[in-house]
Amino acid sequence: MAEQNISPRDFFATESAIADLGLIACPGAEELCKLVDGHLVRWAREVGMDVDTFIIPSDCPRFQSGDAKGLVKASTRGDDLYIFVDPGNYSVTYQLFGYENHLSPDDHFQNLMRLIQAVAGRAHRISVIMPSLYGGRQHRRVSRESLDCAFALQQLRDVGVKNIITFDAHDPRVMNAVPTMSFDNVMPTYQVLKCLLHHVPDVSFHKDNFMIVSPDEGAMNRNMYYSSVLGCNLGMFY
Repeated sequence: MAEQNISPRDFFATESAIADLGLIACPGAEELCKLVDGHLVRWAREVGMDVDTFIIPSDCPRFQSGDAKGLVKASTRGDDLYIFVDPGNYSVTYQLFGYENHLSPDDHFQNLMRLIQAVAGRAHRISVIMPSLYGGRQHRRVSRESLDCAFALQQLRDVGVKNIITFDAHDPRVMNAVPTMSFDNVMPTYQVLKCLLHHVPDVSFHKDNFMIVSPDEGAMNRNMYYSSVLGCNLGMFY
């Protein structure tokens, strides 16, 4: 079914439903989860469903030693779960031996793994929505290097994750590490331009005043598209 033809009634059709929907937000991804939940609740009410939220309460509390645990505060048995995690959110902090410590991408990924463990295999299906792909900046091996992104995807597959949804992966070919798992790489081209026009309303896309500059060779395809759509010149940092 084409995306533009999906209606709330199609989305919540009882005859095709196989599991109840549930959303879980890792620390730092609560805002995105609430935005998605708001749309889903509005759709559900349009078709007569009496629902206030699809969010399942969760937490990742920390001990004095800095160790943490994942905690899911409601039953997820048989649910179709979507877990939100944002490895690029550096604003989340916690106290460690009297110091304020910021969550790193590694900490965010471990929180995701903790919440998956807390679900304990009882969900019907687990999908992960990860706006910034963990470890995605390093997508190929040069000499003796780790491949964090590929290995992380394999770990998620091994613990039962069925789908990964990310946005503008640095190199989407990393999905080759998990060829049997669904990997959706959404390109937010329209949203980026919309946000730019919203925050800088007087911006001019005329080629005499505006230029697209790619930060590296890996981003050239995306920026070639921007340049062709906007009709402006293209450059690259080398």
